[in-house]
Amino acid sequence: MTIDTVATADRDLTIQQVSRRTGLAESTLRYYERIGLIEAVPRDPSSGHRRYPADLVGAVESLSCLRGSGMSVADIRRYVANTRRGAEATADQHTLFAAHAVRLRDEITRLQLRERYVTAKATMWAAREAGDVAAEREIVETVLDLGARLLEDEAATTHG
Repeated sequence: MTIDTVATADRDLTIQQVSRRTGLAESTLRYYERIGLIEAVPRDPSSGHRRYPADLVGAVESLSCLRGSGMSVADIRRYVANTRRGAEATADQHTLFAAHAVRLRDEITRLQLRERYVTAKATMWAAREAGDVAAEREIVETVLDLGARLLEDEAATTHG
């Protein structure tokens, strides 16, 4: 199956093509239009189907990247509103992206802890499977320490 990679002035993209290109579901594209994240999509006069011109495809691609970075719809709305405000919103855009970068760093740190815990558990079970009691004893302390840290992190994240 071929995916169109360029919308041109003489050939706009269908919602299906935009969905494939951006990874956003067609229902998400319609939702983004409905809540004003993207401009009203022009319709084909003969069929009434949505036809996305190149500039709108570019805007959707940008939103898809933001969503892919884990940005919330509320923050994407703020980004779009700031973009529409222009230069006066520069400081707010900076604050928005700096805060999102901090959230991502925190998430990466939590994921790294989870990965270390799961890796230690795999090592423990491999030692048990091999009948290596000494190796199992050696890793158990690490598993317990990482487990305690994981529980603290989960509690702080849920209640903090």
